[in-house]
Amino acid sequence: MGGFLELFEIPQPLIEPALQACRLFNTSLDSIFYDVPALVRGLAERGLTVGTGDGAESPERLNLSALKDPEGSLLVVDPAKAPYIRAFHDVELFLRCDEPDIRTVATATITGVGSSALGSAALAWNVAEASGAPVLAIVPGYGVADVVTQALGGWFGFGLFDYLHVKSQVQSTLGAVAPKTARIGRTLSTSVPGSRHLSNGAPIFRTGSGSSDVLHAVMQERNLECVVGHSKGALAIHNALGSLERSRTEGLKIVTLGCPIAEDVGNASYHQYLGLFDALGQLNAWGNRPDNWVPTDHSTNTALPFSMPVEILVDRANA
Repeated sequence: MGGFLELFEIPQPLIEPALQACRLFNTSLDSIFYDVPALVRGLAERGLTVGTGDGAESPERLNLSALKDPEGSLLVVDPAKAPYIRAFHDVELFLRCDEPDIRTVATATITGVGSSALGSAALAWNVAEASGAPVLAIVPGYGVADVVTQALGGWFGFGLFDYLHVKSQVQSTLGAVAPKTARIGRTLSTSVPGSRHLSNGAPIFRTGSGSSDVLHAVMQERNLECVVGHSKGALAIHNALGSLERSRTEGLKIVTLGCPIAEDVGNASYHQYLGLFDALGQLNAWGNRPDNWVPTDHSTNTALPFSMPVEILVDRANA
């Protein structure tokens, strides 16, 4: 059977160019949907530049491109303390880190586009500036299952609340027929303690997506006080919380931007914001109503008109 399934494996030289094109495309979307100008400006004030190409990283230059980090990572973003953005590429190593600055991080964010560190860092930077504390940004890896679901229509083909379910099914199917292909882009999620695999070793999702699996694992061991999700990042949060023990969500603050979710975690508080001009968010709300309508569209990029002011909204949620 193993030899037969080898026929379904896509040769690596054929996969990588397509994946790189999708990753670069999503990096460009990050620049539209997230407050990249504020991130770049804030780092420049601290003597750092941001790169999104294939250039080398240095103490003065951070490379936040999707090509630099295609397998996903955890970023600890702290505008108040150098090195300001610190990356972990293994969930287990992050959870075992004994440094006080790492162990005391109490807020996590998940982006919607989320295929590069650029948008994830920008959203986390906004939240950290609002809360005055470091923030954990979950950067999902980008694999073949992501490409397939986007090619089939993504949000618009399935609706936001079906998107992760379909992606999980695609990942499971890939794992069954092409395990080597299924491993691409899944290094971070497979580093989760207790991550799920098929008998052939192919990774599959436990909670619907890699970012959901990572948040679920972090919350099993860390006492997070707040989670912030933008667009389908809010859905990833919803999926991650669903199977947690009640004690892990006691007093949790859940902030959603551009995608209201079902408020079914009874011992948590919800702060959900949806833009009056946010056609994408309204299309994918699927009956869930926000707590607050705001005069914005779907973007959080403050350089654009009608964008969601993340710092103001998170500050309002924390009041």
